Amino acid sequence: MTIASLFFYLFAVVLLASALMVISSRNPVHSVLFLILAFLNGAGIFMLTGAEFLALILIVVYVGAVLVLFLFVVMMLDVDFAQLRQGFMQYLPVGALVGIVLLVELILVLGAYTLAPAVAEHVVVPIPPPSEVSNTEALGLVLYTRYAFYFQVCGLILLVAMVGAIVLTLRHQANAKRQNVAAQVNRSVEDSVEVRDVASGRGLQL
Repeated sequence: MTIASLFFYLFAVVLLASALMVISSRNPVHSVLFLILAFLNGAGIFMLTGAEFLALILIVVYVGAVLVLFLFVVMMLDVDFAQLRQGFMQYLPVGALVGIVLLVELILVLGAYTLAPAVAEHVVVPIPPPSEVSNTEALGLVLYTRYAFYFQVCGLILLVAMVGAIVLTLRHQANAKRQNVAAQVNRSVEDSVEVRDVASGRGLQL
């Protein structure tokens, strides 16, 4: 066993263990920390396969920005996760169905790749040899040409997920002052403006 294979198995085992701890931890802060560990090990696997751009993006964007921001949000907002989990059993059948569908798709993809590798060769997009272009340029040529539509769809899904997370964690307080746009637009001049005749040399008497 070579050193590269040893590090691959090490990163893979830690990655799987961290992923299991993410979904099994009761404390959301601990889940975020285990997710950071999983991303770091995933970046190590990317480095072993020669995809250094993906490894650095995984660390800089996800670990350095998104997860750290999420960690501070969880710690500062003090979200009541017990209240959010009250409807867990209600949506469990739908979540289990989606998980089973994804599992079947993964099994079909891996099975087809293992049993008939010749079929997978017709699906894979040809990538220029590394000697001609860099790793980052090769990734951009594939991502922004053949998969440009799917790339935009992923961005839209992330936007919807972000808005949904904000709506779920937003808490309304009765004593908080909020802007009423309809009342501001529909108000009349008589209700908002008052004209007074001020005598010369005298201030305004309220």
